[in-house]
Amino acid sequence: MATALDAAELATTSPLVWWRGAVIYQIYPRSFRDTNGDGIGDLAGIAQGLDYIADLGVDGIWISPFFTSPMKDFGYDVADYCGIDPSFGSFADFDRVVEKAHALGLKVIIDQVYSHTSDEHAWFQESRQDRTNPKADWYVWADPKPDGSPPSNWQSVFGGSAWQWDGPRKQYYLHNFLTSQPDLNVHNRAVQDALLDVARFWLSRGVDGFRLDALNFAMHDPLLRDNPPSGTPIELVTRPFDMQVKQYNQSHPDITAFLERIRATIDEFPGRFTVAEVGGPEPLAEMKAFTEGGKRLDSAYNFDFLYAPQLTAPLVRASLSQWSGAEGEGWPSWAFSNHDAPRSVTRWTRDGDMPRAARLGLLLLLSLRGNPIIYQGEELGLPQGEVAFEDLQDPEAIANWPHTLGRDGARTPMPWQAAAPQAGFSCANRTWLKLDPAHAQLSADRQAADPGSTLAYTRQLLHLRRGHPALVSGDITLLDTPEAVLAFIREADGERFLCAFNLGDEPESWSPPANLGPLRLLTTETVVGSAAVPAVLAPSSGYWAAIGAS
Repeated sequence: MATALDAAELATTSPLVWWRGAVIYQIYPRSFRDTNGDGIGDLAGIAQGLDYIADLGVDGIWISPFFTSPMKDFGYDVADYCGIDPSFGSFADFDRVVEKAHALGLKVIIDQVYSHTSDEHAWFQESRQDRTNPKADWYVWADPKPDGSPPSNWQSVFGGSAWQWDGPRKQYYLHNFLTSQPDLNVHNRAVQDALLDVARFWLSRGVDGFRLDALNFAMHDPLLRDNPPSGTPIELVTRPFDMQVKQYNQSHPDITAFLERIRATIDEFPGRFTVAEVGGPEPLAEMKAFTEGGKRLDSAYNFDFLYAPQLTAPLVRASLSQWSGAEGEGWPSWAFSNHDAPRSVTRWTRDGDMPRAARLGLLLLLSLRGNPIIYQGEELGLPQGEVAFEDLQDPEAIANWPHTLGRDGARTPMPWQAAAPQAGFSCANRTWLKLDPAHAQLSADRQAADPGSTLAYTRQLLHLRRGHPALVSGDITLLDTPEAVLAFIREADGERFLCAFNLGDEPESWSPPANLGPLRLLTTETVVGSAAVPAVLAPSSGYWAAIGAS
């Protein structure tokens, strides 16, 4: 077994670690595939879909929560970290997923939610009984102010105060999300020990790593100081949460010491991978702190692209320039869509050509230095699903209607077969979220039969990328370009590639530097395999070209 030091050195120096540049496919299990006819996707459905995922050419899967839960936040409210919710199946089903994934050459990453639990978790039920029980300090409890009001002005992500009065304790408890999601007191070492035991449980079961949810919410300011106002006018926000600078309810500096304990635990199981979700308006400092020096986590991603209303060259340049590749620096991950954000195709299509926008997004995502995360359906070019108010399930969408698109439109069922009931997702008459009929026309079976489809393009692009180390894990050098143009060189093992994109609305005349030498076009946003490098970049277009190739 590798020591922690050996593992840290390996993570920061070896080009051979599997996760460096790996493409991860995110599965939202409720909406992936239903095998028992209850209208909810399940683990057996994931096992059925693994051949499809492996055929894409990705390196691993990330499965969103399937743990025991009352599903008020659809699995991110965990009632038993080491249990599987019956709606998803059994441990035998999970073991089958891991076994089949590994047989297909796919790694398996699962979510870990360490900042909060469900209020139905046994830990919370014990903690709330009184102020002296063994778990009394496992959650964030505080007395009211003398006037009975909450201990601080902190606001919940989902709206309203982040404090909820609890009768049995005669105290408030902290919930940064739903009132049914009490925050763990991760300052408490006993809580940390329990969470590390959870990690060992799943690592022993064969998982290859973790995506750590809402990680910067894991620790609060013990002095419970009020957050300062952000100064954002109310007409520009959808919730009070956005009107504060989140200085004290999250992002405590002691988080990094806990991450070093997580890393030591992970290193008991060599070859595993950790990636943190880091939200907030200025996440870079935390992302770098969380991944520093190979002694904490391997990677982190933020919301630079997940809520961006437009895809622009300045946005991408700013994000890329934050990761220099300096010694000891962490490794970035990138996501354009996921279960929490409106799908990128809907946000970024400018001219009505959604298939073109989908392919452009994939071409860019797969060219970035880091780990690309593809959300289920992104390879099909799925737009945001249409969900009527009466069909909404997402508590955030319901609370903020109609000011936000909500999360349900990114969680609608995966379309497998155009002509089948429920597009092959389920044989149920009604599914947990209704299928958007427009998605059936973009089904996997229909696109698999079309060599010009987004699915076919995704497969070709992934297999092309996999064959070139420079595109997987190489260095990146940004080039000087006009504002609307993004261009950079990826380089490793004697290979060099030019990646260029026009992310503006007008044609752009841009020629690669003459000293690059001859270029051979590998792919554009339309097709894999082409001819000469274009002298004029059309709007919303891009290409990869081999440098120095005859």
